[in-house]
Amino acid sequence: MSPTDQQPKQLKDDPAEDLLGRKSERMDEFVSLLGQNERRLFVYLKSRMPASSDADDLLQETNVILWREFDSFELGTNFTAWAYRIAEYQLRAARKRQQRDRLVFSEAFLEAVSKELTAESEQLERRSVALDDCLQRLPPHHRELIERRYTSGDAVGTLAERLNKNADAIYRMLSRIRHSLHDCVTTSLAKGEI
Repeated sequence: MSPTDQQPKQLKDDPAEDLLGRKSERMDEFVSLLGQNERRLFVYLKSRMPASSDADDLLQETNVILWREFDSFELGTNFTAWAYRIAEYQLRAARKRQQRDRLVFSEAFLEAVSKELTAESEQLERRSVALDDCLQRLPPHHRELIERRYTSGDAVGTLAERLNKNADAIYRMLSRIRHSLHDCVTTSLAKGEI
């Protein structure tokens, strides 16, 4: 028997490593699910809270509770519905805290706004995905012009100087690109590509 044969063998199924591995997988799953739904949660909370700062605070409170209670979430079930339910509890608690404020909307009004916004958020999400796809289809110089104007916020005069064109030409070019993007998004949604 060789000396290496005499060393104790390590267990392949170490319970502590298995537990840590499962916990890490659950954390990864939580981060992924929250990342996919955080924007929707914010839109939902914003639809129910008049002040943006209140919606931001509620989103943070909701995220903390989602994280704390994630072990009770059953993977494979509807994370969005579960998260909305927790957000709704947070909203109710916040509304109770705000009862002393002068401007408090009725629950029926807030529910109506919430339903409308939830229905619209899915359509807006589809339009956003279609727009991203259409932007990628643009010729590189058109995409760069759009990004410089609307992402970087470059002024038309700055773009005109950079491209050695007059401002009217840049306005016309941007207008044509916007119309092209609008047509692309409309067509993509009508065909059900997104």
